[in-house]
Amino acid sequence: MDPEGKKPKMVRRNEAGVGDNLPNRGYLDGQLLIAMPVMGDPRFERSVIYLCAHSSEGAMGIIVNRPAGSIDFPELLVQLDIIKKADQIKLPVNAESMKVLKGGPVDTGRGFVLHTSDFFIKDATLRIDDDICLTATVDILKAIARGAGPKHAILALGYAGWAPGQLENEIQDNGWLHCDADPDLIFGGDVEEKYLRALRKIGIDPGVLSNEAGHA
Repeated sequence: MDPEGKKPKMVRRNEAGVGDNLPNRGYLDGQLLIAMPVMGDPRFERSVIYLCAHSSEGAMGIIVNRPAGSIDFPELLVQLDIIKKADQIKLPVNAESMKVLKGGPVDTGRGFVLHTSDFFIKDATLRIDDDICLTATVDILKAIARGAGPKHAILALGYAGWAPGQLENEIQDNGWLHCDADPDLIFGGDVEEKYLRALRKIGIDPGVLSNEAGHA
């Protein structure tokens, strides 16, 4: 379910692969965006975003540090008819502990799984770099439920999207810092601490962070 109480939509295998609707690779894809204090949009305040795609056609990313409230991954599997309620106690550790996040304000009724590259579904998984992939089909949830999924993964409801040139303009206007991706920042369990950790990763003391643009 999304914040409005709807179930997340996961694409079936016979539908178009996730990569069909994403911009071509390029620019800052595979990097982390870190919101600056001057970020005027409350939807992205103190957010850390993994950029899945970025090109002249726009950009798409997943917020990795915003919990989706009380939504529980095992219960989500029951709602999607992937497992029976009685089987919740039989789930592997990875499934029991998997984080459900608010991935962004776009398409919040749809689920996106950001995961390590040790799991791949042909025509459904988007390989972002050597270590990170994105899959939006129910098959990956089924695999996680039976213990055959990726080593590390997060489920995001919705995503962040930018029109052509929009992200570049926001960076120019001091809205974002960016740096190389860190798997621990993406998949780590201390969700609320990721923003401060991301700033420290690029050598910035959050207490003295200025409003000037900066890039790592």
